[in-house]
Amino acid sequence: MTENERPAAAPDVARAAEFWAAYAAANPEAVRTAPEYTVEHFGDSARLADELLREVTHGAKRATAELAEQFALDGDSLPRIGSHWIACDSTGTPRVILRSIELRLGTFDTVDDAFAWDEGEDDRTLASWKREHARYWTRTCAARGAEWSENDEIMFERFRVVWPPELAD
Repeated sequence: MTENERPAAAPDVARAAEFWAAYAAANPEAVRTAPEYTVEHFGDSARLADELLREVTHGAKRATAELAEQFALDGDSLPRIGSHWIACDSTGTPRVILRSIELRLGTFDTVDDAFAWDEGEDDRTLASWKREHARYWTRTCAARGAEWSENDEIMFERFRVVWPPELAD
């Protein structure tokens, strides 16, 4: 296994709870309307987790996409508008809290230029979005013994960074 393939560490749920408590104390109304959160990292490797998180904290990444069935496989329900998630780095350390502001289910052929741009990866074009996501879903599905199809349902999500305050949108 190369360094690029090393999986990210499991999220540190105890530190995530502390991170959430600080956010909740400063934002009681946001937490009152959406009191639950998930804790996860981007991607399927340590390298990708850190690379994509950096695009959130120091770049323009304000969208993400995941196969809808992956939520069920992970034991999570689909996100909803206003839901929160804590994004961790490759060591499992919580770094930011994101809040879903737009959600849409669709297939691979329904992604558009604006969503590819908002996802903030590579050169931000639709062509690179399709190329890299096809590679990603082919790889992650194969790792669990499945085959990815362009007809698989995808959750397209736009989000805001809401914590820590110095990174909030």
